Amino acid sequence: MDIFEDNRANVLKKEAPLAARMRPASLKEWVGQEHIIGKNTLLYRAIIADRVSSLVLYGPPGTGKTTLARIIANSTQSVFMQINATAAGIKDIQRAIEDAKSTLALYSKRTILFVDEIHRFNKLQQDAMLPYVEDGTLILIGATTENPYFEVNKALVSRSMVFELYPLTQENISALLTRAVEDKEKGLGYLPLHIEDEALAFLADRANGDARTALNALELAALTTQPNNDGKIIVDLEVAAACIQKRALRYEKNGDNHYDTISAFIKSMRGSDPDAAVYYLARMLYAGEDPKFIARRIVICAAEDVGNADPHALMVAMAAAQAVDFIGLPEGRIPLSQAAIYIACAPKSNASDGAILRAMNDVATIPIKSIPNHLRDPGKKGSSTLGHGDGYQYAHSFPGHYVDQAYLPDELADKVYYQPTENGVEKKIGESLRKLRPGRNYD
Repeated sequence: MDIFEDNRANVLKKEAPLAARMRPASLKEWVGQEHIIGKNTLLYRAIIADRVSSLVLYGPPGTGKTTLARIIANSTQSVFMQINATAAGIKDIQRAIEDAKSTLALYSKRTILFVDEIHRFNKLQQDAMLPYVEDGTLILIGATTENPYFEVNKALVSRSMVFELYPLTQENISALLTRAVEDKEKGLGYLPLHIEDEALAFLADRANGDARTALNALELAALTTQPNNDGKIIVDLEVAAACIQKRALRYEKNGDNHYDTISAFIKSMRGSDPDAAVYYLARMLYAGEDPKFIARRIVICAAEDVGNADPHALMVAMAAAQAVDFIGLPEGRIPLSQAAIYIACAPKSNASDGAILRAMNDVATIPIKSIPNHLRDPGKKGSSTLGHGDGYQYAHSFPGHYVDQAYLPDELADKVYYQPTENGVEKKIGESLRKLRPGRNYD
C-alpha cells in the first residue's frame, strides 16, 4: 500500500458511515447468527483453526455476510483478496487466479477470494473460477442475497459449504446500537449522546433484522439533533421515528422473499385465514409488488382451492383482477383485499384440480381407440356416411333434461375423475351426480 492509499484508508476509517465503522473485526465482537457462528459450531472452529474451506454465505442485506468474510480475512494466514461481482469482470477474475497461482508457487500460501454479490456473475464468470476452487488454488467465499441453489453455479455450490444467515433479532440489533452509542473510538461515544429505551426498541424493531438500517438511522438521529440546555443530545421516540420512517422490508421482486411472501399469501387463503391473507397482501403492496401478479395468484387460488364449493369465488377474483387493471393503485388495493378475504372465507375444494390432473394422467397413459361414435361430429364432409353421430340422444328432449347414455370412451367406462367434496355448493353437486349416475362412485 502506497502513502496515498494509506491516507485514503485512514480518512475512510474516520469518515465512513457508522455502520461501516462498527463492523466487528473479530469473533469476540460478533453479534447474532449463533446457529452458524456460535461457539463450537463448525464454522467457528474452522475460523479459529484457520481451516476455512470454500463457502457461500447466503442471507438478506445487513445480516453480516461481508463482515463475516472480513473476520475470516483478519483470522487467516492465507492471502485474502476481495472483488465485487457488480463491478468486476472476467479479467478481474483471471487476474485474481494468476495472483493466487503465483502466491502458492512462491510462498506456499493459499488465497481466499471473497466475491461479494456472487449471484451477479454470469455463468461464464462463475465457470472461470471452478477449476481453481476444485484444485485448491482458490478458497472461494461467496456472499449473496439470492438463493445460491438457484443463482450460483451448481458445481461451485457442490464444492462449497452453504451457510444461511438469518435476519438479526431485535435483541441483536439493540446490542449493536448500544455498542455504537458507547464506543468512543469507532462509534458515537465521543458525543454527549443518550438514546431512550423506547427509541432504542423502536429502531431495533423497525430495522426489521437489518443492522445497517438501524445504525444508519441512529447516526442520522445523533448528527441532526441539537443538544438540549444541558448539552446532551437526546434521541427520543419522536426523533427515532423521523429517522426511520418506513419499515425496511426484505423484499426483492426476483428474490426469495418474493416467493416466500406470495406462498404465505396463497396458503393463508387456502387455510381460511382472512387476517393472514390481508397481512401478506399488505406486505406485498407495501413493498411495491405488481398488483396484476397478485391478482393472477388470487384467480388461481379461487379455481384451485375453492372451485365448485363456491363458484362465485372465481367470479369475485376475476372481477378484482379487472378492477385492478381498470383503476390501478392505490385504490386497487380494495378489490384485491375484497377478493382475498372472500376466497379465504369461502368453503374449500380442490376437486376440480384433482379431476383435471387425473384425466390428464389417463390421456397420457391409456390408449383410446376413438371417441364414441354417437358423440362424434356428423357435420363434417362425409361424416354421415361413416355413421358419425348416429344414436346420439339429445338431453333436452328428455324429462329433467337428462338421458342416461355413455359419454366416456369404452376404455374408460364409468371412470370417475371429479369427486365432489361435502363443502358448500359442491355438496349439492355431489348429491345430484349420485342420483343421475348411481353406478359411479362419486365418494
